[in-house]
Amino acid sequence: MITLPLSRTASRVDMKRVLVCLCLLAFVIPSWASRILKDETGRSVTVTDHPHRIICLVPSITDSVFSLGASDDVVAVSDYVKYPPEAMLKPSVGSISNPSMETILSLHPDLVLGMPKSNQPSVLDQIQSLGIPVYLVDPHGIAGILQSITSLGQAINREPQAASVVARLKQRIAAVRASVQGKPVIKVFAPVSYDPVITIGKGAFITEIIAAAGGESITSDIAQEWPQISMEAVVARAPEALLLVRGGRITIDILKDRPGWNALPAVRDKRVYFVDKRVEFPSPVAIDALEDLAKQFHPSAEFSTSVHSIH
Repeated sequence: MITLPLSRTASRVDMKRVLVCLCLLAFVIPSWASRILKDETGRSVTVTDHPHRIICLVPSITDSVFSLGASDDVVAVSDYVKYPPEAMLKPSVGSISNPSMETILSLHPDLVLGMPKSNQPSVLDQIQSLGIPVYLVDPHGIAGILQSITSLGQAINREPQAASVVARLKQRIAAVRASVQGKPVIKVFAPVSYDPVITIGKGAFITEIIAAAGGESITSDIAQEWPQISMEAVVARAPEALLLVRGGRITIDILKDRPGWNALPAVRDKRVYFVDKRVEFPSPVAIDALEDLAKQFHPSAEFSTSVHSIH
């Protein structure tokens, strides 16, 4: 048997080590690849190319991310997740405003998705200080929902899927608007609280949903998002009907026995429409609520519902 000189043997061993290292790097480097993105608050966020351990800190974000087909990449959600139903099977990191930092760290996320108006700034800052990328969306109105889906698609590297979801939602919204065009506008009052009387203003998302469904909020001219007004002002604006949240805490039976409210014709005559709770989610399921409300306002309205399922 021929024995190679030690130097040549060592050289071969070194070459094998180099090859092994190169092979390992081939697997490791892609996970290091990242992009610098601007989130919807204008922050620069360094995001891995392909996030696979995502935490969604707001239920509406969960709905949007699942609509993009990224359910397998979500390792945890927040409390109060309802849509889609399968998202309720994911572990929770706790409340929206004060999630468990210990749970978040234990899940080793490579991306956390949140909203500035829902999550406490101190919580978001703490997550970021731990070296975890935090990407924020800030949807306002129907256009804001579509934009946030596009932004999330960019953040989780699913831009083609986001474009497809947005296109289908636009079709559904346009179909609803076309179906109610030219029909009588239903003037409604939507109480958020009955004592004191708090309602929806111009900036509230529900105000836009009402308009798209063929109605009009009698307080849509008030600049504040959630204005407090007097009962006398409600009576003077003469709503045709009330708009209540289906299954919510405010009911006609409660209002009819309240001073002031029992003088409102819409209450006395029990003229009421119900908005679906999904309207509280600035995400794809809000369009389901829009279609439902349009059908209530105008039962004869016809629009395609064959594209409801986007998850």
